[in-house]
Amino acid sequence: MKALSAAELDRLILDATRAIPFGGLRSYGSLARQLGLPRGARRVARALAGNQDPDLPWHRVLRAGARIAFPPGSAGFAEQRRRLIAEGHRFVGARVIAVHSDADALDAALWSPDR
Repeated sequence: MKALSAAELDRLILDATRAIPFGGLRSYGSLARQLGLPRGARRVARALAGNQDPDLPWHRVLRAGARIAFPPGSAGFAEQRRRLIAEGHRFVGARVIAVHSDADALDAALWSPDR
């Protein structure tokens, strides 16, 4: 299989992000694995950081442990938190508690509020 260019890889990452349904959550790592990029979480983060589409649901992609990647108190953190709350999610500190997520079983186990 031919290696993808950076632009093609970005397009795949952005398309996979667009496919996350309302209320759904993914980790950077699970999105990378879904695309066949083991250990590609940073690549996913870079693609999302360079995004220019205001309608992209980038806020549905979180760090491992269901945490927002932006520093607490930053404008990015506040915006992502606002968008997630608008979709029905709750927070305990900086951690997102999924109210109605379609995350895969591994993500659900890792993100469980009981952990």
